[in-house]
Amino acid sequence: MFKFDELLSLWSFLFVLFTGAIWVYFNFIKPNFLKYTSMLSKRSNDGASKTVVLLGFFSIVGWVLLSISAGLPVKYSETKKSKLNVRDIFFVVDVSRSMLAVDFTPNRLEVAKNHIRDFVELRGEDRLGIVMFAEKIITLSPLTYDQKSVLGKISEVNVGFLGNGTNIGDALGLATERLAKSEAKEKIIILLTDGVSNVGNINPLQASVFSKESGVKIYSIGIGTDNTARLPYKVGGKTFYQEIPGGSIDVDTLKQISKSTDGEFYYAKSSLALGKVFNEINKLEKTEVEIKFNKKFKYKYKGFLILGLLLVFFCEFVINRKRIFGI
Repeated sequence: MFKFDELLSLWSFLFVLFTGAIWVYFNFIKPNFLKYTSMLSKRSNDGASKTVVLLGFFSIVGWVLLSISAGLPVKYSETKKSKLNVRDIFFVVDVSRSMLAVDFTPNRLEVAKNHIRDFVELRGEDRLGIVMFAEKIITLSPLTYDQKSVLGKISEVNVGFLGNGTNIGDALGLATERLAKSEAKEKIIILLTDGVSNVGNINPLQASVFSKESGVKIYSIGIGTDNTARLPYKVGGKTFYQEIPGGSIDVDTLKQISKSTDGEFYYAKSSLALGKVFNEINKLEKTEVEIKFNKKFKYKYKGFLILGLLLVFFCEFVINRKRIFGI
């Protein structure tokens, strides 16, 4: 059985062929049909009439073969299975406005993103995904083996368009729902936040129950210093700073949701501490998942292309030389 690598090319080619055939019929065949019939009847050449029909048929077949070749037919000759040692991990990242606090350099969010990038680059075999949240939540990247895709999405983790609240419960619920369908035995959420859940339909403790039932571990990380932090804002092109209290993380709740899911809670009060947290999580045991892949394949378009060209050029050559009608 063949599959087509370029279905768009195949259908585009067939569409052009179809519209071209209609144009030829109304602009050439139909106006000249009586003329050719009259010429053939005068010469009493029934064989010529049959030849016209055959040439038309073979010409159409040739163009169909060219259409098939444009679709790049490919044949897979061997399918094998392989196993990779992987973990399924969702990063659940807080993008509320307080993540712009400058007690980390340049701010909490950028430091968190840099450490997530480092972690991702070390875990090329894992399936990774990203959920980000403030008042609202969004799946920025579903679970994928595509490390480059995840690294690209990390740059899109920014403050601003998801509101001002901190919706930890709904964010954990969404990530857990995504992980619940996974076949991996080790399913992990890495939660990064600097605040207290204050909006949403589900509170974090309720979400952790769902996570526990789904076999998902939650590793929660509190980001921020104990000291008063400064939050930048701009007025008239100038940057001012608003002081926000340090140590505003809901440590007790984060500890409970991690403990109830057999995970761990970490308090990262500096960039260095956050790096150590990721190194600790990086030591988690891996699991195996089975992956199917097609090992060998061969493109089969050449035969269709050559035969199609031969038929089309032969028919065009005969018609252009006017051998059918002898004129």
